[in-house]
Amino acid sequence: MLRSACKIIMIASLFLPAETVLAAKQSSPPGPLANITREALQNNEELKAAEARWQMFERKIAPAGSLDDPLLSLGLVNYPVDSFEDDVTPMTGKDIKISQKFPFPGKLSAKSDIAEQQALWYKGAYEDARFQVVRKVKDAYYRLFFIEKAIEITKRNIGLLDEFTRLTETRYEVGTGLQQDVLKAQLERSKLMDELFSFRQQRQSALADLNALLARPSSTPVEVPGTLELTEVDHDLEQLQADSEKNRPLYAAYSSLIERFKTQRRLARLDYRPDFTLWAGYRIRENSPMDPIDGEDFVSAGVSINLPIYLEKRDEEVAAAGYGLGMARRQYAEFRNKVDSAIHDAYSRVEKNRRQADLYRSGIIPQAQQAFQSTMSAYQVGKVDFLSLLDALMTLYRYEMDYHRVVADHQRSVARLEAQAGLDFMGVIQKNRNDGKLDFE
Repeated sequence: MLRSACKIIMIASLFLPAETVLAAKQSSPPGPLANITREALQNNEELKAAEARWQMFERKIAPAGSLDDPLLSLGLVNYPVDSFEDDVTPMTGKDIKISQKFPFPGKLSAKSDIAEQQALWYKGAYEDARFQVVRKVKDAYYRLFFIEKAIEITKRNIGLLDEFTRLTETRYEVGTGLQQDVLKAQLERSKLMDELFSFRQQRQSALADLNALLARPSSTPVEVPGTLELTEVDHDLEQLQADSEKNRPLYAAYSSLIERFKTQRRLARLDYRPDFTLWAGYRIRENSPMDPIDGEDFVSAGVSINLPIYLEKRDEEVAAAGYGLGMARRQYAEFRNKVDSAIHDAYSRVEKNRRQADLYRSGIIPQAQQAFQSTMSAYQVGKVDFLSLLDALMTLYRYEMDYHRVVADHQRSVARLEAQAGLDFMGVIQKNRNDGKLDFE
């Protein structure tokens, strides 16, 4: 019986998670995460759609500032209805006329500016979507990290409980143990198996979410590290909030929205001014008996202007642009408030998770390990019962799970902080810009 106890002590010592204490001090390889993040920036369908939408509106700038096509008119003029002959009267002829409309000065440039500002909005939306895709990739990646660690820890503890169960069964068979010890060990093992099934299902969901962001088949395997190094945030809260206005692309997008409504109001005011249409005509004539100039051709030219006399609709256009400008300014302010709040929330979560991770790493888990080892030693000499040993094991299991959950939550909070503040700690967003016409630089 002593040999069985010694065996379980030795096995438990091998199962003890020594690497947990050192996990936050080791450097996890950044390669896998950086690589899949770059892959997402290249292949993500949402980003491709946002980029295409931006390029679509970019191509509308030049047409918006261009003149309408000239108008060519062909006509048969003053033909007598009884004969339709063109040599009966000197008024008869074949007309060729060309005309070109010229908007009042400033209108075309305003339309071009509106189109450009609209393209800038979608450019900012595309740039910001890159940050959000990176955040989603990191969030799914760190979720997957925790689930993999949870599966590893749960399987390890199931193996340890199997040894415990064999020990209690042996003791019960020889009359030195209690049946409740056997049942309790079996119950705890069943509970861990239930958790293992749940974690495996969560792994499939997290893997599918991550692969969807990468435009991969849902079951494609993803490499995750065995340990994670906590990302340090060396910015204070006020600095992050202040710098976000120049780092977050949607701020520039909202600025372009404000400018667009300013330009729309300017264009609406210009609509009180008339547009001009220049035209020129040429009439081909035939000689007729009563023609004093023997069928010589005619030329003509002129200018037409529209009369902007319906002021009410123009007043409404100016008013609408003014309301749009007010709306855009308030949307900018609301966005700034939301970003400041989100940065504050993410920053506080990062700080909380960092302190918790330090506490687990340097205090709670070493203490729980010592308590488990001490309980095993006491159990070996019969000073504590099996339920105390089992309780010490499950306590260590829960704390170890909590530690890895806190580490993953810390990294997920850092990812949210990056996305809200427009930061890129890994440098993959700037490095992964497309070359050529799609580059913003």
